[in-house]
Amino acid sequence: MGTKPTTIALLLSAIFCATSVNANAAPTSVKSSASGVTMDETIVVIGRNQTNPLNIAANVNVIDAADIEMSGANNLTDLLRGQSGIQVSDNNSGAVFSMRGFSASQAVNNTLILVDGRRLNNIDISAPSVESIPLNLIERVEILSGSAGVLYGDQAVGGVINIITKAPTETAGGLQVSGGSFDTYEAKGDVSGSINEAWRYFLAGSYNKSDNYRDNNENETGSILGRIQYQTEVEDFFIEVNHYDNDRQTPGALTLAQYQDNPRQVASFSAGEYAHEITTALRSGYQYQLTNVWALGADLTYSDSATNSFLYGSAGRIERDLLSFSPKATAHYQLPNGELALVTGIDVSRGEADFDTLYLQRNNQQTMQSAYVQASVPLTSSLSYVVGGRYSEVSDDLTDQLLYSNGIELDNDAHALELGLNYRPSAEHRFYVRANDNFRFAKVDEQAYTPLDVQGLDPQTGRSYEAGWDYTTATQMLKINAYQLELEDEIVYDASRTDGPYGGGANINADESRRFGVNTSYEVQLSKDWLMGASYDYIDAEFTQGENDGKALSWVAEHSGKAFMSYDFADNWQTFVEAVYTGDRYMEGDNSNAGDKLDSYVLTNLALTYHRDAWTASVRVDNVADEDYVGTGYYSLYGNGYYSGTGRSFRITAGYRF
Repeated sequence: MGTKPTTIALLLSAIFCATSVNANAAPTSVKSSASGVTMDETIVVIGRNQTNPLNIAANVNVIDAADIEMSGANNLTDLLRGQSGIQVSDNNSGAVFSMRGFSASQAVNNTLILVDGRRLNNIDISAPSVESIPLNLIERVEILSGSAGVLYGDQAVGGVINIITKAPTETAGGLQVSGGSFDTYEAKGDVSGSINEAWRYFLAGSYNKSDNYRDNNENETGSILGRIQYQTEVEDFFIEVNHYDNDRQTPGALTLAQYQDNPRQVASFSAGEYAHEITTALRSGYQYQLTNVWALGADLTYSDSATNSFLYGSAGRIERDLLSFSPKATAHYQLPNGELALVTGIDVSRGEADFDTLYLQRNNQQTMQSAYVQASVPLTSSLSYVVGGRYSEVSDDLTDQLLYSNGIELDNDAHALELGLNYRPSAEHRFYVRANDNFRFAKVDEQAYTPLDVQGLDPQTGRSYEAGWDYTTATQMLKINAYQLELEDEIVYDASRTDGPYGGGANINADESRRFGVNTSYEVQLSKDWLMGASYDYIDAEFTQGENDGKALSWVAEHSGKAFMSYDFADNWQTFVEAVYTGDRYMEGDNSNAGDKLDSYVLTNLALTYHRDAWTASVRVDNVADEDYVGTGYYSLYGNGYYSGTGRSFRITAGYRF
């Protein structure tokens, strides 16, 4: 099913056939004399290289430091919950973010989470620990809605969320403390400075302790990050270490009767259960500006994680480690019609996961290697196209006490191609169309939990088509995007099967599915004090083949949206209010749509922020109406499981920057 390496090589000729190359690199910007708007913001989620978000053929949103501060959000989950195109699920042990119509369990493996370009997703199906990144570390968040199989390969199916942390660019520091509902206490701090003209340092830490909304859900979480950076006009080197410790009790899934009686209670037989994760990550990167056109760079990352738990009545331990190496080359050629941007590289990784529980003994060593190339080529001063390709191979050396007691080696490959057009007739208007392949390989948990007569799952493959229009002026922004995502051999857990390893459900390659959707958003600056906005998302997600042909995909809300308002009513005071709507949907796993839909709900959040010199203070109230809702729900023939969403909560925060 993979493409030959020569296929990707041929892309290079397509890239350079548009025009001859003038080896002078100079960044350009488009300015409208009518509006006075200059689009000079750069991002790194596209092209794995800095670029202007309006000069690329994709749907990209950037949450910057001002947006984070305005929202008054206390954590990354609260910040992302109201973003257009993202549906959040929470099983009271950690949130997952669904993009382009995936269920909670699927979103873990179909939404790629990056931290400064480093994968946060695990090599098994456990959710990435977004709690390891406190907001005081975050400079901005870049959100690419849609497939990015060429640039990032495995798991970049529904979208990519790239969290950019602060870099040591100045001598500064800060301290922030907060407290609130459910006996929540949190402290965050950071400091940065220079050692000399080239060397700088950055150190940050956080600590959080809370009983949380449900019984038996207490957490104690801490993280620390240290970075040293060397930077000159032609060189950029850094090395960093991040340590994360999260000890959290798990309240379990409730029955419907328990949820209706008291959504805060612990589930039967779950009292005393917990999961304690400790992760250490080391990362180093180097970039050298070879000429005024070409730059070479590489990232080397190693992470080691251990989770000790007591779940389902027994103790267990999961150990994971991942080593990855990603060299790349980037180029910026100035052509007569604009800038040609090229990125090409190799991604190599080796990971291992070891499961040791009362009922489970499993080990998997996974090796993955990929090569990719992508270029954005100007055809005229206002029209450009993007073209690229990736080829990936993966090998799993798997041992499982039930299915593969003697071990088995599973080899797979996949490829992705991309083609898009971006048209900017003026600084205010942008039109784009794009087709991008995507794929993901089965995780160790999935490979070892298949029907008894299946040895290994095929790669999930698909293609995304999308088109959009952006309209941006000095006071307003309108974005409209329409897409269709088609998948084959989608990797899902089918709870209705009876031929799984233990006589029940199993992971399978599902029938073909199709997701069609529309994303819209509008923001307007009514005056220097008033900002208002709204977004609406429509998703029609259904099976297009097999026994569930025409049935809706489970846990995907057809309608969702958000409205917000911000008002600066004095020199030092700012208010913010948002209402986030999630429509009704089937319980996860109800692929035959046999059960009733869960009710829709609206979460209303308020924030009040005060600034004075280096001091800040804020109050945020989440779920003001104390709405009862299901954070995550799982369908089962033996009885559904309900995880309660968090009720009304407040947080008071005070901070000082120096």
